[in-house]
Amino acid sequence: MSVTRGRSFVEVICEKYSPDNFPYRRGMGIGIQIASGPQGSPVKARLNLPAILVLDGCGINTAGEESDIAAICSHVCELDLSNNNLQDWYEISKIVSNLANLTFLNLTSNSLTGATLDSTCAASFSRIQRLVLNNTKLSWEIIHTFLPELPRLEELFLCLNDYRTVLLSPCSYPSLRLLHITDNNLTDWAELHKLGQMFPGLDTLILANNPLSSIADSQATLARLFPNLRSINLHNSGLSSWDDIDKLKAFPKLEEVRLLGISLLQNYSEEERRKLVIARLPSIILLNGSKVAGERIDAERFFIRYYIKQPDDDLPERFFSEMEVLAQEISPLGPHHHTPHPPQAFSARVLEGRLYT
Repeated sequence: MSVTRGRSFVEVICEKYSPDNFPYRRGMGIGIQIASGPQGSPVKARLNLPAILVLDGCGINTAGEESDIAAICSHVCELDLSNNNLQDWYEISKIVSNLANLTFLNLTSNSLTGATLDSTCAASFSRIQRLVLNNTKLSWEIIHTFLPELPRLEELFLCLNDYRTVLLSPCSYPSLRLLHITDNNLTDWAELHKLGQMFPGLDTLILANNPLSSIADSQATLARLFPNLRSINLHNSGLSSWDDIDKLKAFPKLEEVRLLGISLLQNYSEEERRKLVIARLPSIILLNGSKVAGERIDAERFFIRYYIKQPDDDLPERFFSEMEVLAQEISPLGPHHHTPHPPQAFSARVLEGRLYT
């Protein structure tokens, strides 16, 4: 579709979903609406309108008549308006407020940087459960105007917005389950600490392609801030210490981790990367999208074989904790029993033998 001027939402759907361009059909996920518009409107006598509208890159910059939108779009539940020319929240709210069943809205790559938003306008988005604001360059002040008006919001996408910091809100929003904030410029864990304060119900946190240098919080703080976190994506972050990987164990419900492209693992082979990470994170069931089932015992053995050859100063904390457990297992030898080897070396060899069996 050639775009030469600004167009209204109503004009675009009347063109795209006319019977000539969008033949009548039924199928899974498709809701068909055939409607007549008010007299004088551009709405044709018949439109084949699905419940999921994809109107990306159509040059839309205004809503059109609200009565037309209400007449033909009341059944629409998902709306993709990415890559249009929308620059006014009021125009967007006229669209959204007339879609009574709308739960998903994608506004990616609309130029909304200078657009103002008040709470009254934001309230028209109250039914939205999944909101995509990628590459809109919205300020955190605008985000915080939205959040109190979106009590059902479960998924929020804030990628490619050039964020270097996070503005802390005085309120928390426990309904949010997924935050997708990739491809920004977040380097300091103190900014992500704020995300935990604002979104205590997070199940999934996607941080890929942020140059995050370390995880600075203690394990106790991480457990308090992210009590429900099940999945975290740290692809292409700047993490450079195994201590940061070990801290991931602090998330009480963690099951899935993604760690491709982090600087810490660049000097390890693919086998070493995977097995060492699995051994350090005993609760995970998915690593980089692949199931861990069946790999854990081999990973534990590999972990011991790998670190038993390292200097004491390079041994991870978990290595010594395993030694303590094993020492208690062999305690029937008696507290004054003389062993010809240092306890640490003896325990390491015994543990290695146990893992081979």
